[in-house]
Amino acid sequence: MRRRELLLLLATGTMGVRAVRAQQKAMPVIGFLGGGLPAAGSEAVAAFKEGLSEVGYVDGRNVAIEYRWAEGRFDRLPQLAADLVGRKVDVIVTAGDPPALAAKNATSTIPIVFSFAGDPVQRGLVVNFARPGTNVTGVSIMFAELTLKRLELLTDLVPQARVIALLVNPNNLATEAVIREAQGAAQTRGVELPILKASSESEIEDAFAVFDQLHVDALVVGNDTFFFSQREQLVALAASHALPASYFSREFSAAGGLISYGPNVNAVYRLLGGYAGKILDGAKPADLPVQQPTTFELVINLKTAKSLGLTIPPSILARVDEVIE
Repeated sequence: MRRRELLLLLATGTMGVRAVRAQQKAMPVIGFLGGGLPAAGSEAVAAFKEGLSEVGYVDGRNVAIEYRWAEGRFDRLPQLAADLVGRKVDVIVTAGDPPALAAKNATSTIPIVFSFAGDPVQRGLVVNFARPGTNVTGVSIMFAELTLKRLELLTDLVPQARVIALLVNPNNLATEAVIREAQGAAQTRGVELPILKASSESEIEDAFAVFDQLHVDALVVGNDTFFFSQREQLVALAASHALPASYFSREFSAAGGLISYGPNVNAVYRLLGGYAGKILDGAKPADLPVQQPTTFELVINLKTAKSLGLTIPPSILARVDEVIE
């Protein structure tokens, strides 16, 4: 073979490789935006990956995931969301209300899949549940409505309680709705409901000191991603103050919390993974209905109940989904 023919063959081969590479689609990237701490969200992230794998996407194989965590500092969320938009990710998945709103404010084109505790229609994220009509969809947990049920369960479990405190995060956009629901339930049950607010570790400590001054008999912890990341602290403080407390997810009871009632967090994040995968396959968020959990878990920590001198009423035992001993 002559030198000129060899050079022509090599050039043609190189062009062919480049053409094939150009035709290959780059690995899609999902941006995951959370308001809490990475360690506290590890189980939710694992569940999200499970949901992704169920629709054919495996992290590191055919999809990449980039994480941004606010670590309880919600003022950082706009910049973190803007960073993901600048990275030109294919989908943004958000954990909690403030991350969802930050992502929505950052982009009207990149698809967003949320877990949202408040009302996504009222907050302007979607037009309606059946047809979101925007670049946003996801799972609406509607935690505020569950606050009423949790306070009722706590009064059944601690019938002698006359003062039940509500701990909320003032930075959580669902807080006003949670307070309204709790006040209605407290009035119905004939109990006082002092409301304490905390958005940092030190403020949580201060709140428990106030509980002592108010002679609080029991506590309802409002739903919040920061509180979820601080569940070890909250459970430990409730134990040290001998305070019966109700929480919004099983993870608190598993950490030693007395009672929890709410949707399965891992099931919610598996749904988010499934939706993210469908969007990567070409589905439009505007056409994917906002989902809602259909099952809720009532979990009792029997060891904690015994340490507080509480007997679980048969009415609660008949409904409990899991007893932790």
